[in-house]
Amino acid sequence: MSDLGARILVIDDEIQIRKLLSIALKAHHFTITEASTGAEAINQASMGHLDLIILDLGLPDMSGFDVLTYIREWSKLPIIVLTAKEREQDKIHALDSGADDYVTKPFGMGELLARIRVALRHTAKSPDQPVLDFGHLLIDLPRRRVVVNGEEVKLTPTEYDLLKILAIHSGRVITHKQLLDEVWGGQQLNSESNYLRVYIGHIRKKIEEDPTRPKWIITEPGIGYRFKDASETTEC
Repeated sequence: MSDLGARILVIDDEIQIRKLLSIALKAHHFTITEASTGAEAINQASMGHLDLIILDLGLPDMSGFDVLTYIREWSKLPIIVLTAKEREQDKIHALDSGADDYVTKPFGMGELLARIRVALRHTAKSPDQPVLDFGHLLIDLPRRRVVVNGEEVKLTPTEYDLLKILAIHSGRVITHKQLLDEVWGGQQLNSESNYLRVYIGHIRKKIEEDPTRPKWIITEPGIGYRFKDASETTEC
C-alpha cells in the first residue's frame, strides 16, 4: 500500500514540536492528528482510523511508556517514539515495550520521514508472506533457504533464526533482549551482547558483500540490530 494520505497521530506536549511535525508531515501528504497529553493520546488512539503514531516519552500527565504499554494491549499500530539522544536505556525500554522504532531529539526530518515510510511498509506486508524478496537477497521461509545473488547460502539453524527475525521486521530496531528471547527463549547467557555479536558476524560473512561495511544487518550501538529494507532510503 502507498503511504500517501496515511493518518498519523503526533503525541507531544511541546506545541513547537507538534507544529513543526504537523507542517512538515502535511507537506508530504500525511493527515495529522495531535495530542498533548497521555490521556488525550489514548483517547485519540482508541477512536481508530490511524495508520501510525509518533510518541514523545516526556508527557505532563503520565509516562510515555505507560501510553505505549496501554496502546499495545489492543493495537498493533506502528509506533515511533521520540527520545532524548543521551538516554539509551529509554530507547531499549521503548523497543522492549513494543515500539517499532525511535528517533532521537534533535532529529532530521529526512530521517523521520524514512522511518515512517519503513514502518508503514512493514504493516503492509503480510505476516504469512512465504518468501521475503529483498532483491539480491531472498529468504524462503517455508524451505528455510537463503539465496544471495542467485546462490544458496548455508546457515546454521541459529544463524537462520536470527536472520529470519531481523528480516521479517525489516526496518525495525530489534534489541539484544528481544533477539535472545526469540531465539533462545529468554535463556540467560553470559556476555549476551558478545554472544549475539559472534552470530551476527557469521551471518554477515555469508550474506554481505563486505562484512566490514554491512548493507543488510545494521548495528544500533548498545541497543541491538536493524535489518535494512532494500527500498529504505533517507531521502526526503
